[in-house]
Amino acid sequence: MAWVLKMDDATIESGLVHDFDASLSGIGQELGAGAYSMSDVLALPIFKQEDSSLPPENETKNPPFQYVLCAATSPAVKLHDETLTYLNQGQSYEVRMLDNRKPGELPELNNKMVKSIVRVVFHDRRLQYTEHQQLEGWKWNRPGDRLLDIDIPMSVGIVEPKTHPSQLNAAEFLWDMNKRTSVFVQVHCISTEFTPRKHGGEKGVPFRIQFDTFAQGDSGEYTEHLHSASCQIKVFKPKGADRKQKTDREKMEKRTPQEKEKYQPSYDTTILSECSPWPDNAYVSTNQAATPSFSSTPLSTYTTSSVPDSDSSSPNHQADPGSHGNSEQLSPTASIQDAQKWLLKNRFNSYTRLFSHFSGSDLLKLTRDDLVQICGPADGIRLFNALKSRSVRPRLTVYVCQESPRESPLLERHGTNENGEHGISSSLHVYHALYLEELTAAELIRKMACVCNLPLGTINQVYRQGPTGIHILLSDQMVYNLPDESCFLISTVKDELGEGLHLILK
Repeated sequence: MAWVLKMDDATIESGLVHDFDASLSGIGQELGAGAYSMSDVLALPIFKQEDSSLPPENETKNPPFQYVLCAATSPAVKLHDETLTYLNQGQSYEVRMLDNRKPGELPELNNKMVKSIVRVVFHDRRLQYTEHQQLEGWKWNRPGDRLLDIDIPMSVGIVEPKTHPSQLNAAEFLWDMNKRTSVFVQVHCISTEFTPRKHGGEKGVPFRIQFDTFAQGDSGEYTEHLHSASCQIKVFKPKGADRKQKTDREKMEKRTPQEKEKYQPSYDTTILSECSPWPDNAYVSTNQAATPSFSSTPLSTYTTSSVPDSDSSSPNHQADPGSHGNSEQLSPTASIQDAQKWLLKNRFNSYTRLFSHFSGSDLLKLTRDDLVQICGPADGIRLFNALKSRSVRPRLTVYVCQESPRESPLLERHGTNENGEHGISSSLHVYHALYLEELTAAELIRKMACVCNLPLGTINQVYRQGPTGIHILLSDQMVYNLPDESCFLISTVKDELGEGLHLILK
């Protein structure tokens, strides 16, 4: 015997339950109404609606900002894939900066400026791992050029636009959210420049244009991250993007209606989608002198003028071999406390709690895939690179020695005098190696003061002894053009007023 029960949601709690209970009352005492209640069964979790905890569709959180690139998307992109936009090399493209806040959202930003940093970066993970080498190669092939520029005359509403010679693919600016703002960007690198040359017609690599926006913190610096968004692009030689867009459109027109349904339509503009902030989003003000070359900290290490200090970490940052040696490298013998200090020093503050029980050897045993799964792609790759970093060859090595070195029994040089007898000479000059990365006069003076044990504030001028004994004031250009492994004797001369020293490099 079987029963089929059809229950209406509107009447379950009414007469049907009572009738059903009563119909079971004669089938044994264990199934009596006192021992079996359909109301109790309906109260079980499996009968409850579990979607009540989901937020209503109209309450979906919108990003506070929106960035719109005024360039058409490709029609040859499949559904559910990220959009792809073609750009012409060196052409100015408008990016509209939109305040997308709801009424009452982030009221602390009202009537205040925010800072946005725009970057062009690699889309492929393979190229992200070798970012420093790729950009170094591009710099030598295109001396004096930048990967990214802001077209300031065409831009509207931006304040204090800045670029830095050592950050060829990043720029920054301030803007008022209450005013119309459009920044025009130019990308000067093309996608095929980073493709290995084989037989011609190589497929270009995709880039990303990313915007990171920051609010002003209590210290007055723009360090509080608000929002990040990016889109995928490919860059062609002038007019090449227009031809590529036309080719894609013609290919799509030849497809059947069923095939066309698998592809996205082409839109007149590109909406940048939300993403994680660029790893190096901690920016500090420095007054580094501009040099005509790419520094050892690339891209966003695109991170007031947006340049990180010498101790900061980035996906490609290397320790200064001259001043720190391998002190930035985490040792396998490091204790848990030392590992925590290393994480803090290299700006992995948000992961100190996660790795609170990891020693140096524990961290070094983690693979790149492990770190990506734990920390996400951006921070995972950055942490892996920091753990596995190796010192790179400095851009310039200079050997210096103070005149009149102190005699030391450990440095005695044995020789033969005029009578053929063995003697001891104390004229051995001991040189110190200085490893330069910035190639500036300030860097060289700072490191000379360190090895000579001279307070930096006591050095007034530094000269290089030239032809016929003339004294030439040391400049950035002079340091930049020094031959590698130059040797100098340093003599110190008191200032005429006796308030400082002059250094002369012989």
